Formats: sequence, structure tokens, C-alpha cells
Amino acid sequence: MKEFESLVDLLDLQEVDLYIDRLLHQRQSLPEMEGYRVAHARSEQIAARLAEISDEFKQISLQEDKAEGELELLEQKVHQQEQRLFAGGLSARETENLRREVESLRSREGTMEDEVLVLLDRREYLETEVAAVKVEWEGAQAEEKRLETTIGQKWKTLDAEIAKKEARKRDIATLIDPELLELYEHLREHKEGVAVGRLEHGGICGGCHLRLSTAEQKQVLTENLPRCLHCRRILVP
Repeated sequence: MKEFESLVDLLDLQEVDLYIDRLLHQRQSLPEMEGYRVAHARSEQIAARLAEISDEFKQISLQEDKAEGELELLEQKVHQQEQRLFAGGLSARETENLRREVESLRSREGTMEDEVLVLLDRREYLETEVAAVKVEWEGAQAEEKRLETTIGQKWKTLDAEIAKKEARKRDIATLIDPELLELYEHLREHKEGVAVGRLEHGGICGGCHLRLSTAEQKQVLTENLPRCLHCRRILVP
């Protein structure tokens, strides 16, 4: 009778274990999990894009500052040379050479002004782009955070339920012989979580759902520990 009660306790233990398994599966397969993974990947992708654009913006800004500085120095030189040219007092050869130099400087000045305008346009475009991508990134982060919060709340509820079932499992385990408990855990590991089955009406094993003949049932029930001849799970009469 005591052995039978121990087998019934095993059934109770398995019911609790299977319930815990379902909770753990539910914990890892929340609908929000996939959404969180997508949101996280999107957030990282946008962050990488933002970093790339921000870096280009910094480089362009430095190039623009440098070009504007060089242009300012060139303008000063053009002004100085023009003053010399207009001041007179130079020979015809010196005047011609200085005129050509001023023309060359003016040409370089025009080229540099064009370069500065190109850099300015690019910097303004990147500045706008950085602001737009930053808004997009903040939105992606907010969605990621929302899903993270939702998942955390659901995990908290599930973890509390799992803790209750784990406590119940420990209580039941104290009622079962250690060797029987060890066999149960071994079978659970190798039998898809189901180590025990009732011997149902008609000789059906509650574990593998295969039928035992009348002779097989008698053979099983005479054993010290009834086990299904098909799946070797523990059978509870």
C-alpha cells in the first residue's frame, strides 16, 4: 500500500513538473520576445547608422573649418598683392608678374570658395540627417524599452508561479524514496519529460499510449516496480 502511495506521489510530482515545464516554455516564447528581438536589432542598426553619419558630419565640419581658414588666408594675400599692384612704383615686368600672380590667386580663391560651398552644403545635409536619424533611433529605443518592460512584468508573474510550483515539488519529493526519485528524474530526462503513466482502462499506458495485453498487464503488476513493457516508463495501476 505504501509503495502504491509512493507511485501516486510520483504522478503528482510529474504533474507539477510538467506544469513547470509549460511555464518555462511560456517564459521563453512570449509573443513579445520576437518583437523585442526585432526592435533591438533595429535599434542597433539605426545606432550604427547614426554613428556613421555623425562621424562623417564631424569630418566634414573639420574640413570646412580648415578650408574656410585657408580661404581667409588666401583672401588676405590677394588683398595684399592687389594693394601692391594698385600702389604702383613697380617696373613693367614686376607689374606684369604681380598681375599674373593676382589672377592666379583669384582663380585659386574661386576654386576654394566652390569647395567651401560644397562642404557647407554637405555639412548642412548631414546635420539634418543626424537630427532625423536621432529621432528615429529614440523611437526605436522607446519601443525596445516598452517591450522589455512588458516582458519583465510577464516574467515576474511567471517566475512567481514557478516558485510556488517548485516549492510544491520539494514537498512532494520528500514523500518519495530517493532511489525511486532518481529513476524518475532519469526517465524524465530521456522520455520527453514524462516518466510516469497511469495504467488506463483497457491496458493502455498513460505514457506511450500503447496497449498491454492482459498477460502483459499481469506480468507488469507482479513486478516490484511496475514499468511499461513498451516505453519502460513507471506505471501506476
